[in-house]
Amino acid sequence: MVDIRSATEEEVRAAVVQLGEPAYRAGQIVTWLQQKGAESFDEMTNLPKALREKMKDTFELRCAKKLRRWDSSLDDTSKYLFELNDGETIESVLMHYHHGYSVCISSQVGCKMGCTFCATGMGGFRRNLTPSEMLAQVQAIERDKHIRVSNIVLMGMGEPLDNYDAVLRFLRLVSAESGLNIGMRHISLSTCGVVDRIYDLMQEKLQLTLSVSLHAPNDEIRRKTMPVARRWDMYELLTACRDYEQTTGRRISFEYAMISGVNDSDACAKELAEKLRGTLCHVNLIPVNEVKENQYKRSSRERLERFSDILSRSGIAVTVRRTLGADINASCGQLRQKSFEQTDGSDVISGSDNDRDV
Repeated sequence: MVDIRSATEEEVRAAVVQLGEPAYRAGQIVTWLQQKGAESFDEMTNLPKALREKMKDTFELRCAKKLRRWDSSLDDTSKYLFELNDGETIESVLMHYHHGYSVCISSQVGCKMGCTFCATGMGGFRRNLTPSEMLAQVQAIERDKHIRVSNIVLMGMGEPLDNYDAVLRFLRLVSAESGLNIGMRHISLSTCGVVDRIYDLMQEKLQLTLSVSLHAPNDEIRRKTMPVARRWDMYELLTACRDYEQTTGRRISFEYAMISGVNDSDACAKELAEKLRGTLCHVNLIPVNEVKENQYKRSSRERLERFSDILSRSGIAVTVRRTLGADINASCGQLRQKSFEQTDGSDVISGSDNDRDV
């Protein structure tokens, strides 16, 4: 069956005509699919019942069903556990900033990349998400919270560039005027450094923000924490980043998880500054978030400030990322596929009750 939410307006129009319906119906269907986030064909009440029945027989409507929501008691952050049509589960995060609402969405069920400080890949890789399943996360959160999402970050479960074609189609759909109309400048895509796909993305010349998970100043440290570094070394990765920046005119954002005693020394800061010299970039220092399967500890506040100061004095734009949703395991590297056990009939849990997390 055709995954109708993943289709462009032109593709929907062609499919509708093939069903023997007038082409103008496509606009109505796309509004339901892309703007209203319809979860069933029966919701499309301005369509004839006969057409809705034909659509049930012809199209598949992929959705993200909310199983549980965790609300942080520390800040205005919520983490969602969604179930997909085939029973697989993924997590997404809603963050509230002064400029509006940002949603961190997943692009895969699990992850192949195996970064040692990240919980997502510890359960292995299950499958790629479709464009519709990425879109459905945004729509489900908007529906649940009665809000309008203004920013999207592809930093949830999975490596977006490992699901390149589906992610690219998602970007086209979510930014379309007939869809949620979220401009590319309000979208960030994070990669652990899939160099060949960085070059592919560069050719698209999209105005999104490319975030590269660097997490080390050299290959020796990076290979210990990020298996992808065994495929592409830092020279290849940073060359790709400079080519991307020069071709698109867009500043690169480098993500750097600060791990105590691993990558947070003065020497690491100085080496990183030297490696990034001359690149239009910004460094996001992220106190590593604890995952029970490893022994990593976050750098102290003093180490963070010292590391940041060295980069800043070397001419590198740098910020220390504020940790959001720490009490609900909603921070960077903490998302994972979960089994769901309904224990109390509630699908919303506050951060203070997070010991009931399943």
